[in-house]
Amino acid sequence: MKLLAVSPLLWAMMALTTAASEYKAILNFQSCPPGWTQYCNRCFYYVSQTMIWGDAQRNCQSMKANLASVHSLEEYQVIQKVISDASKASGRTWIGGTDGQKEGYWFWIDGTRLTYTNWCLGEPNNVSGKESCMEMNFSGKKCMNDESCSSRFPSVCVGRI
Repeated sequence: MKLLAVSPLLWAMMALTTAASEYKAILNFQSCPPGWTQYCNRCFYYVSQTMIWGDAQRNCQSMKANLASVHSLEEYQVIQKVISDASKASGRTWIGGTDGQKEGYWFWIDGTRLTYTNWCLGEPNNVSGKESCMEMNFSGKKCMNDESCSSRFPSVCVGRI
């Protein structure tokens, strides 16, 4: 009989704990800074100023971010929308992929695993042995391409919430 008396008390305690956790989550909710676009737990920002890849990365770092990594087709499309919303175009844009440390070994500059790519047909091809940085929206297919890091493009930065 005492077990039945304790059971409603346990349910009430669990309900209060759950409600308190949800309330705390609401109070701690964070969002992206103004001008940034949220997707999952990440914030994306389009930088219209054209720069070489290394300067674009340093610029992102000045905003506590990195050049964008891409982890799915859906995320690629979100980044394309960030670009088109900001620029009213869908031009070639730097993102955070590089094989500058070792030819053919691509990684994301933000340290996340490179598990998704959207390379254009025949890419990456390292033309003249000088293409170590990744751009998106290349060609009419709007896919990824390896490009000389000294080319100048706008860029997309990514930060975490």
